[in-house]
Amino acid sequence: MITARWVKALAGAATMVLVLASSAALAQNNQVKQMEANVLGEQTVFTVDLQGPLAQKPADFTTQNPAKIAIDFFDTGFAAGRAQYEYGGKVLKSANVMQIGDRTRVVLNLSRSTTYRTEVRGNQFVVMLDNVQQAATGAVPTFAPATTVPTSAMAANRPSIRNIDFRRGGDGAGRVVVDLSSRDSGINIAQQGQNLVVDFMGTSVPADLRRRFDVTDFGTPIQSMRASDANGSAKLTIEPRGNWEYSSYQTDNQFVVEVRQVKDDPNKLIAGQGFRGERLSLNFQNIDIRSLLQVFADFTNLNIITSDTVQGNLTLRLKDVPWDQALQIVMDSKGLASRRNGNVLWVAPKAELATKEKLELEAMQQINELEPIRSQVFQLNYQRADDVRKMLLGMVTGTAGAAGAMPVPVGGAAGMMGATRMLSKRGSLTADPRTNQLFVSDVSSKLEEVQIFLQKIDIPVRQVIIEARIVEASDTFSRNLGVKLGFALPKSGSSLSSNYGNSLPNATNDGTPALSLPAAAINSVNPATAAFSIFNAAAGRFLDLELSALEADGKGKIISSPRVVTANNIKALIEQGTELPYQSATSSGATSVQFRKANLKLEVTPQITPEGNVLLDVDVNKDSVGIRTDNGFAIDTKHVQTQVLVENGGTVVIGGIYSQEESNTVNKVPWLGDLPVLGNFFKNNAKVNNRTELLVFLTPRVLNDNVSLK
Repeated sequence: MITARWVKALAGAATMVLVLASSAALAQNNQVKQMEANVLGEQTVFTVDLQGPLAQKPADFTTQNPAKIAIDFFDTGFAAGRAQYEYGGKVLKSANVMQIGDRTRVVLNLSRSTTYRTEVRGNQFVVMLDNVQQAATGAVPTFAPATTVPTSAMAANRPSIRNIDFRRGGDGAGRVVVDLSSRDSGINIAQQGQNLVVDFMGTSVPADLRRRFDVTDFGTPIQSMRASDANGSAKLTIEPRGNWEYSSYQTDNQFVVEVRQVKDDPNKLIAGQGFRGERLSLNFQNIDIRSLLQVFADFTNLNIITSDTVQGNLTLRLKDVPWDQALQIVMDSKGLASRRNGNVLWVAPKAELATKEKLELEAMQQINELEPIRSQVFQLNYQRADDVRKMLLGMVTGTAGAAGAMPVPVGGAAGMMGATRMLSKRGSLTADPRTNQLFVSDVSSKLEEVQIFLQKIDIPVRQVIIEARIVEASDTFSRNLGVKLGFALPKSGSSLSSNYGNSLPNATNDGTPALSLPAAAINSVNPATAAFSIFNAAAGRFLDLELSALEADGKGKIISSPRVVTANNIKALIEQGTELPYQSATSSGATSVQFRKANLKLEVTPQITPEGNVLLDVDVNKDSVGIRTDNGFAIDTKHVQTQVLVENGGTVVIGGIYSQEESNTVNKVPWLGDLPVLGNFFKNNAKVNNRTELLVFLTPRVLNDNVSLK
């Protein structure tokens, strides 16, 4: 029985060993041998050398905050198990390699997000990172790997958003999951004010997804989301509330954004600002300072090097204090200071460290004075070479010497003005305005500083198109009623004019009517008239009556729409109109001809805010030629000047004037004009009701690189 059990146990163990051996063999189908990174022009090329060719292409995904690229090699091992490589490049800082089961993961730690491409070259897997940062769109670089696709194919296979989902994480974080039709969609994500905006460049969004998603009931920092189409690209605006932070990553066709609440540290007053180490408690009586530093080394896994001059004992009691704060307290109490390099911490008295640093700086200064001078040519694309020359030399624009391709000696205009210059004392600079190039001669460290400086300022400026719409509407109404009344003796003909020639009571000898209150003309148009005579047989006279009436009703609208394109923070002016001459007296007594403008003018200075809105300093003028006077023509002015914040693409009314003229004028014969009904024959009436309205609309739109002005 015992022997049988042992046989079964040994058989099971053998089976287990075979399974483990087969698993190990499976994991060792391929091996990661080494990795290296090289900078080639505007790219950083990261190469992974493997023992054999890859059976399948590795899977990769990215994260935005922090910026990382993770690559999984399936059925591939790594002999060291875990390793870290430091590069310190402009984009690629380091790489972490670790074996997880039967796969090996390589994580590239980046200084910022950037576009990249991957290739399989035999036994090598190559990642090509773009060193040049995408310029002046206000958003971070794209997520997805960059691929070269023909234009016709891009038009035929345009990426699209399939679905937008929202989930609540275990820690109360809000997870926005966007399913894409293609992993090659370019994605920009950036915080704009209180919102988080994700742009899916060149990606369409279905009509049923272009709406607002209310996710308040999930109890996460995200209150709502809004999907829209902006110039042919999908745009997702996430609206969180409170104090929050976000992270984002992409795996294949799925893009995920996580927004979580940042909780205030309840012990912030104890820990102090900047102390984030793991908490510890210390209670020592008269402990040697060197032994206490060894306690910190064991707790933090740091390599602590203590100077021989560090001596003495210390008594302390600290409870639940971050280790970095506790270490700072210990060093302050003994007059010590520390310098950290990677995971090595050097502790020494402050005076000793200061002396060492002073000697290092003096040695560095001597090296700089003896270091060979190098020359480098910088091609500028968006800045003028002479303007950059003045900035590098600390020169104030307009006070230095003439610009051009002439070297500026050390201690020249810049030195006299006491301004800060970026070049060293031995450095010199030449600007060539013809080719827009800078020729810089200096030590290597200063050339690198100049290159970094130019990368930040030599970028395209965002542009804004501003359209103003000035609407002038008028509604006029006038009505005049009048009457003429006279008495006449019978005569051939019975018209009022023929009877006026006779001798009439209350009439003058020239035949004017006894009562003349006719309707006045309107806009040089005479009123219509209707005349009739009534014969009174008892009195033997004619009663001649003439009624006149005229009514005018008019509506008009004038629309002026100036628009102008300008760069961010640059004033733009567009105007159209007439200049009117007039005479003015000079100091000698003679007269000279001057001109006044009666024009339509739009003067505006836009400023794009971090949220994507546009702040406008605007001055709109709408003048026209008025009536003629003895001193020349008058000018009718309509003017508005203001500052307003407008949403990108939105329209706002920046000003309006509404005026109404209403009058009713009655001329009548006293007492007779007040009689009921009959009083209308002894008066005339003029009624006016005119309304005018002026509205000024303004619409700014930020132009993208792929948007053309139509």
